[in-house]
Amino acid sequence: MADRHPLQNAFAPLLIPLSLAYGGAVKARRRMAGRGIPSPYLPPRPCVSVGNISWGGTGKTPVTDWLLDWADARNLRAVVLTRGYGAKAPFRPFPVTADADPAHSGDEPLMLARLHPHALILADPDRNRAARAGLAAPHPPDLFLLDDGFQHLSTGRHLDLVLLDADDLLDGPASNWNRVLPAGTWREPAAALSAAGAFLIKLNPDAWPDALPALRRRLAPFPRPVFAFRLRPQGLRPCGPTPSPMQPASALPGPYLLTSGVGNPDQVRRSVEEFMGRPPKEHLIFPDHHDYARRPDDARRLAAPGLPVICTAKDAVKLASLNLPALYALEVKADFYAAAWPSGTGGPDFATWWNLWWTGQSPLNINGKAN
Repeated sequence: MADRHPLQNAFAPLLIPLSLAYGGAVKARRRMAGRGIPSPYLPPRPCVSVGNISWGGTGKTPVTDWLLDWADARNLRAVVLTRGYGAKAPFRPFPVTADADPAHSGDEPLMLARLHPHALILADPDRNRAARAGLAAPHPPDLFLLDDGFQHLSTGRHLDLVLLDADDLLDGPASNWNRVLPAGTWREPAAALSAAGAFLIKLNPDAWPDALPALRRRLAPFPRPVFAFRLRPQGLRPCGPTPSPMQPASALPGPYLLTSGVGNPDQVRRSVEEFMGRPPKEHLIFPDHHDYARRPDDARRLAAPGLPVICTAKDAVKLASLNLPALYALEVKADFYAAAWPSGTGGPDFATWWNLWWTGQSPLNINGKAN
């Protein structure tokens, strides 16, 4: 979840005026973009943004992974346009392959490249340049996925999938709803949600019934479908020099160590405990996108207990260089399990809705206008 920093709460009276000023500025920016100032570049193939309005681990990468699985199953060529957070590529746009150096690609792009060798993952802060490079590739794309693209207004898109955080639905002072930086976790005021084509929310199924009334109330001004998903563990992938099949939880019957350098470490722990059936002996938490290779002490901390180490697939691309004797990545998939429609009468699930959208937005049918 996108938790506020304690200092944001302590200094809220001082930060709220700054948030109002910042929110006004980004609202004006989006309004100008809606008028075509400056004119965005709209790729001539369906372009879908997977983004959010807050910081933190809302599940963008698992959703992108779901969309790439969908494209792979239909033999469609997908191109992911990603910034490549923290990457220092030798050139740009940088095509991320399974054997890329994570320092050149970033962790999430490399993870996606390893999971989807038939997709083209392009790391470049200039998404428009990357999109043009994708069009010039030997196998032109059928679909562009704009990673973390909701605020990237210089690139046009045919659909915005906007992920929300469960904390946004809370009532009272704990709620993140419409609390814009620097006083809160939101990158833009709530008015920006009018650009969404659909809302996605990562939420455990047992929390969905209680969350639904607040969700309907919060999103009443934005009549869009809402799709709930969870992260379903698939298995443990041994992280060695050669590809290995996934293993069940029973492959590690004893104690284990958990490490995570992601935006939502609590979610990681819940997923691992659900899969393993027991908590880790210790959970080492590092900042999001943590570079383990640059900190020799990290390797010693992970190896010292002499236990198998479980991490996320995102962390695994950077941990592999430490040559830990027993490193396993817990692979997860986005599992869409519920939908809420503005009419309240029900509608299709996410997979059906997405297929219906794609039918109207295939390369032969797109209308050439950004939503």
